Amino acid sequence: MPMHVIPLEGLPMVQAGDDLAAFLLSTIKQSGLELVDGDILCLAQKIVSKAEGRQIRLDSVTASERAVELGKITDKDPRMVQLVLDESTVILRTRPGALIVRHKLGFVGANAGIDQSNVDHSAGESALLLPVDPDASAMRLRTAVRAATGKTCGVIITDSHNRPWRLGTIGSAIGSAGVRVLQDHRGGHDIFGRELKVTLINRADAIATMATLLMGETTERIPAALVRGLPPDDTNDTAQLINRPLEEDLFK
Repeated sequence: MPMHVIPLEGLPMVQAGDDLAAFLLSTIKQSGLELVDGDILCLAQKIVSKAEGRQIRLDSVTASERAVELGKITDKDPRMVQLVLDESTVILRTRPGALIVRHKLGFVGANAGIDQSNVDHSAGESALLLPVDPDASAMRLRTAVRAATGKTCGVIITDSHNRPWRLGTIGSAIGSAGVRVLQDHRGGHDIFGRELKVTLINRADAIATMATLLMGETTERIPAALVRGLPPDDTNDTAQLINRPLEEDLFK
């Protein structure tokens, strides 16, 4: 079967408490599609965070002295800096316009993944935090979809990440359920019989990037996509497996 990435257009605007599984299944039906076993549903982190009530009004945030000082260094609102501190375990780099941290979830990125784009600010300036446990969020969605349809699908929650040695953002998997996250080829052989020592393919990020290309990141209003045609690979892997162990991190 050829592989397809199908953008799911027409998903309603998501609010806190909304049933994402019901929204997705309704949108899939309206698109004339039908889920099959092995499909992978990719969702932008923003709609998961919104449904889980992770939007925070800045007037509810009290900035600490440290946040105020870092705000001066980075030219950022101290309240935003405080949210970054609350969501991080360590600050790695600071400069005007940039605050690079290690998130509580284990990955390194700018501003702890906290964003103000595509967020409704009509009730006051707000920021959107990442889900508390994206892997658990993905598993809940997978379970709900299977209960409603009887189909066994994978779920990937995507976010946009930078890499220290490359320009531009790419889609990354911050939550995963029912998907082989890493494909380990170590111990195998190349086409000339040479043993592979370090070949470890990040399937989840590759899938997330494909979906993100069609979902977009600005005004597209397509926060979900359906990936179909990959060989079935139902596992208990989680996106936490992607994080490089600290002792192997050459950039810390």
